[in-house]
Amino acid sequence: MAKDSTGRLHVTVKTGGKRKLSSKLWLERQLNDPYVAKAKREGYRSRSAYKLVEIDDKYRILKPGMSVVDLGAAPGGWSQIAAKRVGAADGQGKGKGKVIAVDVLEMPEIAGVSFAQLDFLAEDAPEKLRAMIGGRVDAVLSDMAANTTGHRKTDQLRILGLVEGAAAFASEVLNPGGTFLAKAFQSGADAELLAQLKRDFSSVRHVKPASSRQDSSERYVLATGFRGRPK
Repeated sequence: MAKDSTGRLHVTVKTGGKRKLSSKLWLERQLNDPYVAKAKREGYRSRSAYKLVEIDDKYRILKPGMSVVDLGAAPGGWSQIAAKRVGAADGQGKGKGKVIAVDVLEMPEIAGVSFAQLDFLAEDAPEKLRAMIGGRVDAVLSDMAANTTGHRKTDQLRILGLVEGAAAFASEVLNPGGTFLAKAFQSGADAELLAQLKRDFSSVRHVKPASSRQDSSERYVLATGFRGRPK
């Protein structure tokens, strides 16, 4: 065990047995990631919770009493943060907000969060979600990520498809003035999506929180001030 450039002890995972090099590198990165350790200490289900914390601290997109949809929620880090900040969890916040979460994977219960296990891309998923919402919401959040193939262009198109689906859903359920936040990746293929968001929202920007790994092309698109559906 040696120290890295920041002075922290660096854990090295040995290869051997049935462990592949990719598994070794992933495990080593997890063991040396300060946000993974912080999430465990503070009771968050994933390091990604801090991405939403940083974005919300800067742009103030979550407020007490708001209703929020969290797409691709499992294991629940974003839902935990949203529930606290909108007052959905018992005893939290000044207002009683609402958080509705969905994922194709199972997710253990979170106080103040209504969860549905379903595939967001399934044809009947948006209708089921709208039934759960029972009206409109103030924010749609998406930390969804497509399974990667290793082929850069294919992966970019898969990710873009998720963001486009989430944006289309947001335009159906957001209240005027609402917010859309979704994971994206640096790509020249999203020009059409950005143009549509700029028509639908008063402000559209890309953000990259410090807790996003610096060697990743991951970033988030943040659209605020939903103009409402055209009549």
